[in-house]
Amino acid sequence: MNVLLWVVAPYVAITVFVLGHVWRYRYDKFGWTTRSSQMYESRLLRIGSPLFHFGILVVALGHVGGLVIPKSWTEALGVSEELYHLAAVVLGTVAGVSTLAGLAILIYRRRTVGPVFTATTRNDKLMYAVLALTIVLGLAATVAANIVGGGYDYRTTISPWFRSIFYFQPDPALMAGAPILFQLHALSALLLFSVWPFTRLVHMLTAPVGYLTRPYVVYRSRDGQRPGSRAPRRGWESSSR
Repeated sequence: MNVLLWVVAPYVAITVFVLGHVWRYRYDKFGWTTRSSQMYESRLLRIGSPLFHFGILVVALGHVGGLVIPKSWTEALGVSEELYHLAAVVLGTVAGVSTLAGLAILIYRRRTVGPVFTATTRNDKLMYAVLALTIVLGLAATVAANIVGGGYDYRTTISPWFRSIFYFQPDPALMAGAPILFQLHALSALLLFSVWPFTRLVHMLTAPVGYLTRPYVVYRSRDGQRPGSRAPRRGWESSSR
């Protein structure tokens, strides 16, 4: 079971994530979009969208720092375990609450605003459910282990396991001893990355680089009038003009 969960499942998720994006870009290039619903409702969107996006950005950066950067590197830079732990817990909790609050507002908006709900697909519902599950489990693991509990140093177990996947030397024993909430959070993240290519989340991997070199769009009035020119007179005019 440990091999299935912590060796097979990660590689399956990575494969689906990569090939899924290749397939989506090749066969659904015009569907590679956020499918924005701002035109239907903007009041709730102005509140929920910044909360979610800024929160998830901090969460993502925190995961990169905690999972990718080895503990020995931060210690070599003079960052003590206590300082790292305090910063990770405080920033992680604030960012997690912000992300969850923003997501709750966006889900409420999508469910209660008629035109937005009509434009919601099954993929959107699946994406929101998996995304909410992943965020809730991650926040619960942080609170349970590091605020309510006595603390848990995931950089000695989960982080080495994560890096071992990309070294092609996976060590499932590292995850076998992790707290159950961290295990569930990791599994929900694998599920999220598996469904990612088939949802609107693909827009997160797109940068509008083409806008930097795109030529200007020239607009011309439909009746041929230039800005500031004399408006046409009513009635007959001389044919010589």
